[in-house]
Amino acid sequence: MGTEEIEKEMNAANWFSQLAYDRWVPIPVSGARPSARYKHAAAVADDDGKLYIAGGSRTGRYLPDVQVFDFRGLMWSSLKFKSKVDGGKGEENGAPEVLPATSDHSMVKWGNKLLLLGGHSKANSDSMIVRFLDLETHACGVIETSGEAPVSRGGHSVTLVGSRLIIFGGEDRNRKLLNNVYALDLETMTWDVVVTKQTPPAPRFDHTAAINGDRYLLIFGGCSHSIFFNDLHVLDLQTMEWSQPEVQGDLVTPRAGHSGVTIGENWYIVGGGDNKNGCPETLVLNMSKLAWSALASVKERDPLASEGLSVCSVLINGERHLVAFGGYNGKYNNEVFVMRLKPRDALRPKIFQSPAAAAAAASVTAAYALAKSEKLDFSKLNLNSNGTGKNSTEQDLAFEIDALKEEKKVLELSLAEVRAENYRVTEKIDEVNGTHAELSKELHSVQGQLVAERSRCFKLEAQIAELQKMMESLQSIENEVQLLRRQKSALDQEIERSAAQRQGSGGVWRWIAG
Repeated sequence: MGTEEIEKEMNAANWFSQLAYDRWVPIPVSGARPSARYKHAAAVADDDGKLYIAGGSRTGRYLPDVQVFDFRGLMWSSLKFKSKVDGGKGEENGAPEVLPATSDHSMVKWGNKLLLLGGHSKANSDSMIVRFLDLETHACGVIETSGEAPVSRGGHSVTLVGSRLIIFGGEDRNRKLLNNVYALDLETMTWDVVVTKQTPPAPRFDHTAAINGDRYLLIFGGCSHSIFFNDLHVLDLQTMEWSQPEVQGDLVTPRAGHSGVTIGENWYIVGGGDNKNGCPETLVLNMSKLAWSALASVKERDPLASEGLSVCSVLINGERHLVAFGGYNGKYNNEVFVMRLKPRDALRPKIFQSPAAAAAAASVTAAYALAKSEKLDFSKLNLNSNGTGKNSTEQDLAFEIDALKEEKKVLELSLAEVRAENYRVTEKIDEVNGTHAELSKELHSVQGQLVAERSRCFKLEAQIAELQKMMESLQSIENEVQLLRRQKSALDQEIERSAAQRQGSGGVWRWIAG
């Protein structure tokens, strides 16, 4: 490594270390930048400190390139791959393209490879294709999979859980919205259909997904062809049951095209919009407490208030940073933004996040220390050989021990109070859970009644439509009757005139004959 490169890395490290916490800042990039885009895929490799961007869309055109941003030198470069199919020989001329221009796909780092799943492209495929980019050999290709693969789609979510990828939702190439779940075992490259219970989220695309505790899959936001969502759904991967829990904290506006990344128990959500306005706030969801909070906010026309942007986390100088790229908010963007994250309580053990539990732990620690102090062997202490000094020292120690005993009693009382408070809180939690269960039952009952009323309304509307048709036919019949009446009246008048004429002509002939 040359002196110039070392100086660049040192300058970059100094630049990141001077950033304020929880604020978005554009990175000063040297050299050429990649094409502005949105709906691309992004991933970070912490081992080499680089951000990888693949594909995307710009002015209706899909992009086929792979771009790399180096956080050490703050420079972009284009990555060239050697195409291989099924890990075998290189492609021959005329062979199908293995890294086509793609948009609305997903990318996950697995070992030394980047895996690209799904997306929209001009290449036709009935089922989802899994491609790989080898970061060491720079080979790329299609991975052969087995099992029941999901249909080809874009705007879906892909979440890494252990050695499995969980795929949810999306939009197929016929614009059909999906809400099914599939799993891909990365050890065997086998697809499985995940059969779930309870009510799943409505079909959607351009949502985000996250995993909490390797057990709970969270789905947030997204849209259908007419509705934008701000709901949160949870799939328990052990029981395979969907639920829609209540969330706390700040009100979250509906959005799609946003991006998210998890760090510990926090899920960071950036960007998105509703095709009219971008979402300017950076949200944080505490996945254990299910509480939303706004971390930062930008102007509505800021590149960070865009749809189709990407956000990842990167380790710089031992600290976690958020890094965002691209998006569309009336214009396509290609800036790189970074946020230095302030360390949060989520990194501490859960027991210390509760004030009552923390007080109890402190009391136990103090009591343990006092118990140890009472067991000290005073015969081993090096006291003054003078009898008076010895007696004085022993008296002082006795006073200190008595004081410590009194303090121990106080701490034990405090510990008892904390335990009682914990018991009361537990009872309140049980009461709230019971109330929640009853309210859920009432809600299901009301929902059932609402469905019945809707069905009844539909039937009434159908009957009203039939009656309206009958009324229309009755009106036409009445019009015909009126017409017949007028015709009859005219006919009666004609008959009367004819009779009168015949009667008048008969009288004249009788006068002539007489």
